[in-house]
Amino acid sequence: MKTSMSSATTHPSGDKRLKMLDATIKRHQYQQDALIEILHRASELFGYLELDLLLYIAHQLKLPPSRVYGVATFYHLFSLAPKGVHNCVVCTGTACYVKGAQTILASLETATHIHAGDTTSDGQVSLLTARCLGACGIAPAVVFDGNVAGNQTPEMVCEKVQGWLQHGTK
Repeated sequence: MKTSMSSATTHPSGDKRLKMLDATIKRHQYQQDALIEILHRASELFGYLELDLLLYIAHQLKLPPSRVYGVATFYHLFSLAPKGVHNCVVCTGTACYVKGAQTILASLETATHIHAGDTTSDGQVSLLTARCLGACGIAPAVVFDGNVAGNQTPEMVCEKVQGWLQHGTK
């Protein structure tokens, strides 16, 4: 005879974050259409969505892993890798592109020694891109830790990011 285990003991790792994620999944009654809300909660709890976590969510919601992965990679909100202490997002939409976003991005990649989508080895800065921030009137736009800055130049952006690298969590 098998006995059912409570959700408090289902995780041999003892990771409380998984227990909290399970509570969220249960609150949404294991509904597949709650995938985005569940991914958002998982991202809040873990900081990013690693492959094992996506597979766990797929299993819990009885969804194909490809669907969970597809949703996680479609939305800019979700990250599949740990983010840095600071995040710099360069808009690459049409208006920003025309006004020099690629030059800004190239300058940042040179200054930080990483490519878009990566994080510096010290974990201080993540360099990201967005297809469009909706800030076309102030192009080229860059988001520094959630704050949109317009009319940016490669020099302005690199100075800001270098400040993060030189002073830790400035």
